Amino acid sequence: MSSGRPDILFPLFAGLETLAGVGPKTAKLLPSLGVEKPRDLLFTLPNSVVDRRRRDSLREVVPGAIATVEVTVLRHQPPARKGLPYRVYVEDRELAFQVVFFRGAPNWIESQLPIGERRLLSGKVEMYDGQFQMPHPDHILTPDEAGSLPGFEPVYPLTAGVTQKTMAKAADSALDRLPELAEWIDTALKSREGWPDFDVAVKNAHHPISQNEIAPDSAARQRLAYDELFAHQVTLALARARVRRGKGRINEGTGALRSKVLKSLPYLPTGAQNRAMDEIATDMADGKRMNRLLMGDVGSGKTLVALMALLVAVEAGGQGVMMAPTEILARQHLEGLRPLAEAAGVVLELLTGRDKGKARAAKIAALKRGDIHILVGTHAVFQDDVHFHDLRLSIIDEQHRFGVTQRLALAQKGEAVDVLVMTATPIPRSLSLAHYGDMDVSTLDEKPPGRTPIKTALSSIERIDEVVDHLRKAIADGKQAYWVCPLVEESEVVDMMAAEERFKALRAALGEGHVGLVHGQMPPEEKDRTMEAFAAGTLAVLVATTVIEVGVNVPNASIMVIERAEHFGLAQLHQLRGRVGRGDVASTCLLMYKPPLTETGRRRLEILRETEDGFRIAEEDLSMRGAGDVLGTAQSGLPRFRVADLERQSALMALAQSDARKLLHDDSELTSERGAAVRVLLWLMGKDEAIRLISVG
Repeated sequence: MSSGRPDILFPLFAGLETLAGVGPKTAKLLPSLGVEKPRDLLFTLPNSVVDRRRRDSLREVVPGAIATVEVTVLRHQPPARKGLPYRVYVEDRELAFQVVFFRGAPNWIESQLPIGERRLLSGKVEMYDGQFQMPHPDHILTPDEAGSLPGFEPVYPLTAGVTQKTMAKAADSALDRLPELAEWIDTALKSREGWPDFDVAVKNAHHPISQNEIAPDSAARQRLAYDELFAHQVTLALARARVRRGKGRINEGTGALRSKVLKSLPYLPTGAQNRAMDEIATDMADGKRMNRLLMGDVGSGKTLVALMALLVAVEAGGQGVMMAPTEILARQHLEGLRPLAEAAGVVLELLTGRDKGKARAAKIAALKRGDIHILVGTHAVFQDDVHFHDLRLSIIDEQHRFGVTQRLALAQKGEAVDVLVMTATPIPRSLSLAHYGDMDVSTLDEKPPGRTPIKTALSSIERIDEVVDHLRKAIADGKQAYWVCPLVEESEVVDMMAAEERFKALRAALGEGHVGLVHGQMPPEEKDRTMEAFAAGTLAVLVATTVIEVGVNVPNASIMVIERAEHFGLAQLHQLRGRVGRGDVASTCLLMYKPPLTETGRRRLEILRETEDGFRIAEEDLSMRGAGDVLGTAQSGLPRFRVADLERQSALMALAQSDARKLLHDDSELTSERGAAVRVLLWLMGKDEAIRLISVG
């Protein structure tokens, strides 16, 4: 295959100045709309339409609406003095009304609307002093030109300096360059969904003939959304195929160590845990590289599933590593895994940036000899001098904190290492397909027995003194609490100042030795010391910014106060709430807000009060905030779709994924007739990465 862009697509990738109506100045403005090539205009669709169909008379029009009528020009009334409008009296079939100009040269107005002539006017109709008028019509046409006005006029997104007229002209110019392209959608799917051909879909989307054609579920838009999602899923499927094609190893465990751990547990694993353990063990045993995501809500038992995966590697004669983004989290994993590892009789060790000198050298030597079976660590395990005896599995916790390059670096510490990525942030299905579509996904959607439900309550910030009183009583009863300070603005320094103020106030109210403070600006050692004091029970209240969102495990902490909760995202509030309810004490989460709440703010807090189901919360968060905010687009690598709507088209995304995987299963090199058409789609969608994956093969 040619590794370059097909010739037929070149006109769509030319400079913007080559389009009708686009000069150098406009060409500089269009990129702020995401338009950098003519091809981008094909997918920059109108976001609404103006009904320009012709009416007999304004008598049937509601003031405020747009109307198009044919009129006879009766007379002109220039302004009597400066500052007054220029009026032109006209009549349609049933009614006389005024066309009003607040600006514009009299000569121009006279030439546009000559007395006694017929004209087609289209514009917004208003009522003034009991009379109809049309100020500054959008269109003034002669009867001969009337045919050039569409019944429905597309309305494009704009940026300063670019008009509707320019956008429409440029879009039409891009449409004129559309070559005839072979069909890349599966024939049976296309006819089942009733989708038009690609060129018809693009033209219809740009020239809607009714309001319905603007809707995301119109046939043209569905088809174009599918094309975008399908190109993305083919790219992910190629990446997945490449990982799986890479030489894997058969890591088949005996089950001996795992059965020891299961016997030592005081409870039975949930159905979801058993299912995830089976999926991982099957992947590890099949001789292809595993690339799996383990997604589980707060408290769904990911630690046990992770250990079972690590034990498969050890049973197969190798080693496993588990990576956490912070030292606190790494130590917590160590504490959670240690009793279970002891039950299995395997050697577990921790490696962090704190390890120095002889102690560090001894650990690294033991790791290289194979005396350490499972290593838990932070970024420190990436360092060049860290060598494993035989690394078979790497587990990465809270994947969104690590770049793909780091994930790959860890996989290169051994030969054909299997990779398992974990996240405690439930992600809606459509987003996990978009973001992790190259991975297989295991979901923990049940809670293990024994987790106490958390009571969630809302309170106005005005009642803060009552809250502090309740806290004083709770502390006297031996309870511990988190107090999370508000996100003042996107500035850690300002957040820190707010946290320090609250810390001083609570220390004054509750006593010096009871209250600790952690925030993102502290040196890591000091932060860890405070966290450890809280975990040990020497501090009763931990005042914090959101640094505690991920991971801290203090079973005795049963109260979570979140100040100005309306400033936080739903998923973030859910994560914070998950810091309590980890022991056998009844736990409370208090969401404090400043009235009056916006409608969205109230809805967000009420959803949290209604449910502890992280997946339902994630779906609600997605519909309220949109995809970019839920994952934090800047750092998530989430693709930006122009037509597809991840919030509302998750079924389309799932369809695109299964179609892409089936296509590559049947035609891994994309050499069939449909495969060749799909290559053109990848070029059209700017998926150069995918083309490279095919070329590398």
